[in-house]
Order: sequence, then structure tokens, then C-alpha cells
Amino acid sequence: MNSINTKSVHTASMKERTIQPKVMPLYQTSAFAFSSLEELEGYYEGNGTYLYSRTANPNTDALGQTVADLEEAPRGVAASSGMSAIFAGILAVAGAGDHILAAEDVYGGTFHLLKEELVHLGMTVHFADFTDLSQVEQILIDYPEVKLIFSESITNPFLRVEDLAVLEQLKKHYGVKLMIDNTFATPYTIQPYALGADLVAHSATKYLGGHSDVTAGVLVGDADLIRVAESRIVNLGMNLSPFEAWLTIRGIKTLAVRMKAQTENAAAIAAFLEGKAQVWYPGMGAIVTFALPESMDVSKFFSSLGWIKIVPTLAGVETTVSYPFGTSHRALSLEEKEKIGVTRQVIRLSAGIEGAEDILTQLGAAFVN
Repeated sequence: MNSINTKSVHTASMKERTIQPKVMPLYQTSAFAFSSLEELEGYYEGNGTYLYSRTANPNTDALGQTVADLEEAPRGVAASSGMSAIFAGILAVAGAGDHILAAEDVYGGTFHLLKEELVHLGMTVHFADFTDLSQVEQILIDYPEVKLIFSESITNPFLRVEDLAVLEQLKKHYGVKLMIDNTFATPYTIQPYALGADLVAHSATKYLGGHSDVTAGVLVGDADLIRVAESRIVNLGMNLSPFEAWLTIRGIKTLAVRMKAQTENAAAIAAFLEGKAQVWYPGMGAIVTFALPESMDVSKFFSSLGWIKIVPTLAGVETTVSYPFGTSHRALSLEEKEKIGVTRQVIRLSAGIEGAEDILTQLGAAFVN
């Protein structure tokens, strides 16, 4: 190897790997090399692990298994976003001709996926008020084609805590699967798989990553369902990049300490807002939703928040606010928004890790202005 052209391409990759890193290395590679055709053939015979990063990569595998361990589930798979994780979970259970039963008060993006996109795949979705269990059960009775019940452990944006024990009873009685989006709660607060869900989805973009610098999803659950979901992710190109997986794993290391601080701040914020606005806070999690009085100008309130940023997402270490009417639930019709209570006065606040007194002072100033 004499040419500088050849050396510059090959020398680094030929160095012996004897370093023992403290944290998992980043495997930022699109493919993996083989020493012989026999070794390559061995991969297809089940004797190898990695071929091409769309199909598998050590970083994405580690992320899937890490979240599975946190949820006390046997297996997990990483995806390109929370929506990809939810979509893969649906496709692991249902297909053309099948029906899905979903809570009507789920995240707007999920509502759109269920209502609009699944139609093109030949599925039918029934939405129900999950606070009325007789309505939920009646749909299961009337439509034996239902294969999956879908809800969120803590709903977005009104923070209704789902009754997972009842949903587990219904799914067992009617022989269906149960999938729960656990993004808002995280495994720090609730572990839906341990409480009977078959699949648990996360937008890892939010609390798992925790620093607003990744877009990622994770689906965990029964091993046989995850194998099917993994196939859908690979074949539909919904895989996560190694770097995004590596960043998310790094974020998960501080999940517990972040959630503790953010949950404490959220409780203080909810108490502060009582009497000033209509407040939704279930006593857990780091999100507080509130509705300003009709007499207040919501636009002026947002403009008076100073260092509290207005964003369309949540869960970073900074305290932020979002506007469900114009972002997360924008695609819903006015009638659909009114049905679940998303009015122009509703604000969703994501508590950060700042000092509680600083957050309350800034919020107080916005109410004065």
C-alpha cells in the first residue's frame, strides 16, 4: 500500500481495534464488511448480526433493547420517529379489512394517521370516548373485525390518565391487542407493558432523547409482534440513523433525573396557575395544560413569555409552551377540536429543569401583561 490515494482510504480502517470505550461507540456506517464469501453467506444463514444499517445497526439495536428493558418488555425496535413507531405497531397487528379502536383524544398527528392514512391501506378506525367504557365495549361487540385498541397512557393535550387495567380486561375478553403511546408518561412514571399492553410506542424525540436534538421513535412489546414491526420498519424505510440512536441512548442516561426535576416543576406550575386559568394536571408527568380566560388575549400572552419559548413540541430541558389549536391538533376540523376541548385559549406547557421560582416569575409576568 504505497499510494497516498490508497493509504488515505484504507489505513484508518485497518488499525487494530483494542480500545475499550466507557460508552457505546457510534457505528456511523451504512454497511458492514465481510472477510469472505463464506462469512457473507453465513450471515444469511443466521450466523451473523449486521449487514446493512437499514436492516440493523448496533446503535439502533441498543436503543430498542434499552427502552424495552425500561418498559419491562422482552424486545424493542427503533424507528425514524414516534409516528413511524406507531405505524409499525399498527402494521404488526392489522391489515386490509381489519378494524382499529382508538381513543378520540389522542395526539393530533396520530389522529390524522388513524383517520386519514390507514384508509388507503384498507383499514377502518373507530374513535370512542374512552371515559365511557360502555361505548368502548359496544364497538368491540358490534365490530368483531377490531384487531387493536389504541390509546395513550397520558393523553395529549388534556392529560387524561388512561385506565390500563380496564383496557387489559377488554383486550383479553375480546381477543384483541392493546397498544399504548407512553410518550408523555415515560417508563419513569408508567410501564404499560407491565400493566398488560402488547405494544408500547414512544416518540423518543421527546423525553427519552430529552434535549430537543433528535427525531426518533421506539416500539417495544411482545417479541413476535416486534419481529413483524421490525420487518415493516426495514422494508418501508422507517429505520433510524445510527447517530440519532446514539444521541437518544445518551439522553436516556439522564431520563430519571430529568423527569424528577421536570415533574416537580410541573406540579409547582399547576399549583401556581390555579385561580388564574383552567388547569389540567393529573399529578404526574411534566406537562401542564391550561386554558386562559376568554377575557385574555392569547396572542399577547404568548408574546409576553420572555425566555419561555413557543415551540410545536415538548420535553426538552427548557420550559416551553405550545399551541395545540394551531400546531399539534391543527389538522382536526373545528368540530373535532371542539369535541375534545381544543379551543383557541388552550396552552400546553412543558416544564423544564430550570429553577421553579424563575419559571413562576416569568409566567406571572405574562399574566400581568
